[in-house]
Amino acid sequence: MRVVQLLPTLSFGDAIGNDTIALSGAIKEMGYDTDIYAENIDKRLPDGIAKKADKLRGLGRDDVLIYHKSTGTDLTFRIENYKCRRVMVYHNITPPEFFRQYSTAATQLTEHGYKGVEFLRDKVDYVLADSAFNKAELVKMGYTCPIDVRPILIKFSDYEQAPDGETVKKYSDGRKNLVFVGRIAPNKKQENVIRVFYCYKKLNPDSRLILVGSSKGMENYHERLVKYAAALGIGDDVIFPGHIKFSEILAYYHIADAFVCMSEHEGFCVPLVEAMFFDTPIIAYDTSAISDTLGGSGVLLDSNDPVFAAAVIDRVLTDNSLRESIIEGQRRRLEDFSYERIKNVFEKELKGFIEGK
Repeated sequence: MRVVQLLPTLSFGDAIGNDTIALSGAIKEMGYDTDIYAENIDKRLPDGIAKKADKLRGLGRDDVLIYHKSTGTDLTFRIENYKCRRVMVYHNITPPEFFRQYSTAATQLTEHGYKGVEFLRDKVDYVLADSAFNKAELVKMGYTCPIDVRPILIKFSDYEQAPDGETVKKYSDGRKNLVFVGRIAPNKKQENVIRVFYCYKKLNPDSRLILVGSSKGMENYHERLVKYAAALGIGDDVIFPGHIKFSEILAYYHIADAFVCMSEHEGFCVPLVEAMFFDTPIIAYDTSAISDTLGGSGVLLDSNDPVFAAAVIDRVLTDNSLRESIIEGQRRRLEDFSYERIKNVFEKELKGFIEGK
């Protein structure tokens, strides 16, 4: 029996690519013959880690196809052609409304993505959703097959690598560093993080904001963010590192005094878990899957009011007892995402599906 994974793009270093590769290892440990298939394979990945999607053939009725759904692709509409048992891992799709004023291509891609999710409604036998939020979205869309929640499998040993020394040295100057990590995209609402920072800077002028993430494909949005920060008179203190090496991303977590998330749409939000790993207190706006991922840890805001958010950040960074209490809560929550724990959840759910339980 084969258990294979299929996705449109296997990327280097992104959450879905890492999840797919980690699951492949778990499937092998379960004793199943397995491979990863993708239409596009990042050249930075090791040779042989995946095969081209058009090479996927010969699946029988007892075999299992695990399809990762996170974007718009014609591949989705060919899933029914595989005459085997079909599982979807749902990573969510950003609503196209966020992109309409910034990118026609991104809008069309996400619209195509939602059409694909609707198409698969009666084409898959089982779904693993990254979060309860994702599960609820599928139920609302009319999915009636069994759906279980299985958070993304994160290999925390990767974060134990040495951070970029120059970056750590540059920003370890005594100033408070507010950090958000995530691609520069309208759903992430970096403009709201900038607005919060503007208010926080009134309370602590000796501070800066670092927005870590690539703006590829969202250049128009990035340009507006830069102009907005400049118009507020804080342009020099809002840093956009852009597309950077992993060691540099680690460095920004190392120097972060607070992780500030004002995103309005997340299917899981891996950077929240990364911030937990680095003992960075999290202040986040309660939307989409944010509360699912935090699981009662961090500081969850019921409003995106920048004045209130800034006051909360100031309290967290000046009250050592409160800060330590928040970090301790995040450490407890981080245990729920341990590699072995999530791997065991996946193995139990996959085995249950295969055995018909």
